[in-house]
Amino acid sequence: MKRKVNVGLIGYQFMGKAHSNAYRQVGRFFDLPVEVCMHTLCGRTEGPLKAAAEKMGWERTETDWRKVVENPAIDIIDVSTPGDSHAEIAIAAAKAGKAVFCEKPLGNTLAESRAMLEAVEAHQVAHAIFHNYRKAPAVSLAKQMIQEGKLGTIYHWRGTYLQDWIADPNFPLVWRLQKEKAGSGTHGDINAHIIDLARFLIGEIEEVSGLLHTFIKKRPIAGEIDDKLGAKASGQMGDVTVDDAAMFLAKFKNGALGTFEASRFAVGRKNYNRFEINGSKGSVVFNLERMNELEYYDNSAPESTHGFTLIQATEGVHPYAGHYWPVGHIIGYEHTFINLLADAFTAYADNRAISPNFVDGFENQKVLEAVERSSESKCWVKI
Repeated sequence: MKRKVNVGLIGYQFMGKAHSNAYRQVGRFFDLPVEVCMHTLCGRTEGPLKAAAEKMGWERTETDWRKVVENPAIDIIDVSTPGDSHAEIAIAAAKAGKAVFCEKPLGNTLAESRAMLEAVEAHQVAHAIFHNYRKAPAVSLAKQMIQEGKLGTIYHWRGTYLQDWIADPNFPLVWRLQKEKAGSGTHGDINAHIIDLARFLIGEIEEVSGLLHTFIKKRPIAGEIDDKLGAKASGQMGDVTVDDAAMFLAKFKNGALGTFEASRFAVGRKNYNRFEINGSKGSVVFNLERMNELEYYDNSAPESTHGFTLIQATEGVHPYAGHYWPVGHIIGYEHTFINLLADAFTAYADNRAISPNFVDGFENQKVLEAVERSSESKCWVKI
C-alpha cells in the first residue's frame, strides 16, 4: 500500500489554480510511489476560498496559514502566495518539519532567499521550487542533447520572455506591480524563468550588466482581483514601484555569452518565452508558445541538407511525453507543473534531493539581485 502524502496549499489564485490541477492530475498520469492527498487549501477570504476548494478538489479549507503549517496531518506545505509572504511561511513550515514547495522567485530579496535555504537545510526537510518550464519535454530534450555533446562547445544563450498584459496604461495596480508585495516586476516574475532555464541548460552565470525600466509610473488602484493576473480598476491612482522591462548581458562561467530580455510591454506577445542556444556543433531553439516543438540545427549534416529541423517532442521516447497521449497529441502549459510534481514526489519518496529546489531558487536570486545592482550602478556586476 502506498504511503499517503497530505498537501497543504497556501494561496488559490492563478498559481494556486495551476498547482491544484497538478496535484489532482499527477497520480493519474504517473505511477507515483506515494498517494497524493489534497488535504487543505488556505486563503484569507472564506467564501471564495470554499468555492475554490470545491471546484479544484481540496478536502478542507483554512483561513490561517499558521494552522495549516502546525497541522500534524500535513506533510507538504506549498507556498503559492505573493512574494512578500514566501519567506515567513516557508521558514515556519521548515521549522515545523514539513517539506516545502514554493513558487518562484524564492524570496523578494537575496537575504530572504538565503534565510529560506538555510531553514530547509537546518531542519533537513525536502524542498522544491516551481521553475516548471524545465519540465517541458522539448526543454528536457534540449538538456539531453547538450549533455550528449550534440551542440559542442556552447557559445551563445539568447533568451527572451515577452508579454503585453500591462501595456494598457489603464490596467490596474495589481500586487505584481508593487515592490513591497512582489519584490520586483517583470524582472522577478518572468526574467527569473529564463535565468533558471539558462542555468539549467548552460550553467552558472558569472557576471552581468543590466537595465531595468518602468514605462508607466502611475496606474488605477486595483479592486477585486481575478485568477488570471487581472483585477477591476478603481477611480484612484497609485504609484508603480517595480520595473516594466528588464534586460541584461551575461558572461557564463563556462565562457558562453548570454542576452536576456523580459518585458510586459511587447504588444502582440502573450507568453513568448523563447531561447536559442548556439554551439560549435549545432543550435537549438525553443518557444513556449509552441512548447511541443524543438528546432535543431546539426552543423555536421551534409551541406545539401543544412537547415533547422523541427522536432515534435511528443514521441514516447521524449522526457515525460510517454505519460500522456499518442504521438502528435500535444500537451500544454499545465502539464509542466504535473511533470515537476511527478519528479518531486518520486524524489521525495526516495529521500533524494528534488530538482529544482531552494538551492536553484537562491542561485537564481543572486542573478536577479546582481542585475538590479548593475542597473543602479550602470556597471558590470559579478555574481
